[in-house]
Amino acid sequence: MNDEFFNKILSRPRPAHVIPPNKEIADWAWKVIRVMFPECADGIPCSAAVLRGKLEQLQEKLAGMVGADDRCSKDESHQTAQAFFNGLPALYELLCTDIQAIYDGDPAARTEFEVVRTYPGFYAISFYRIAHLLTGLGIPLIPRILTEHAHSVTGIDIHPAAEIGEYFHIDHGTGIVIGETCIIGNRVKLYQGVTLGALSVRKDLAGVKRHPTVEDGVIIYSGATILGGDTVIGHDSTIGGNVWLTKSVAPYSTVYHTPTIHIQKTNGK
Repeated sequence: MNDEFFNKILSRPRPAHVIPPNKEIADWAWKVIRVMFPECADGIPCSAAVLRGKLEQLQEKLAGMVGADDRCSKDESHQTAQAFFNGLPALYELLCTDIQAIYDGDPAARTEFEVVRTYPGFYAISFYRIAHLLTGLGIPLIPRILTEHAHSVTGIDIHPAAEIGEYFHIDHGTGIVIGETCIIGNRVKLYQGVTLGALSVRKDLAGVKRHPTVEDGVIIYSGATILGGDTVIGHDSTIGGNVWLTKSVAPYSTVYHTPTIHIQKTNGK
């Protein structure tokens, strides 16, 4: 290998500051989740003072990460970190609605503890909620690192800029894709393999709404694909498995796919 090869590697564009490794950023978010929901880890109760101390440490850590990601001043990074943790009580209440939705919507869930401790849907939603709050504060890269970490762990791919309402239920979840400009209302339930994606568009249209809107109370069953920024799934509709949609659906609709299935008897024993 000659020097030209190494020079190409060394000349690749990179941020002015050293951004922490992805694992370190994901560990920070997991610690935030564990403070809000101790049952994620040992579940041992502690005092308010101990929780406050943990959050102060996590806030300081976030300030350092934000400074590296956003290339802002020390004062600005601390203000952003403070704004995130000021939003933590509302984030906690929102996540509690998601836990309730999963518990109420899945007969297999025995307790809310089980939902928090074992459900990949809650894991992915938690990381998405944290990433979405950071996105709203103007942080460019950390939110993507967080949701892609959750994607790698759960198989659930949620863009941090997507807008998702309360009482969100992901059941099973593997293979779900929720695009950047997707808008999802309250009390929506998605099963595995659902894609809320974009029709193929040019790169210069990245700023337009490319992904569907799903209104309140919609259930979308496994394998359904819904595409396009103008596509609206009306409230309280049910979308069946393996449906392909690029057009809007009125409220209270039921949309289903009807494959032809042949069953042939044999004379086997």
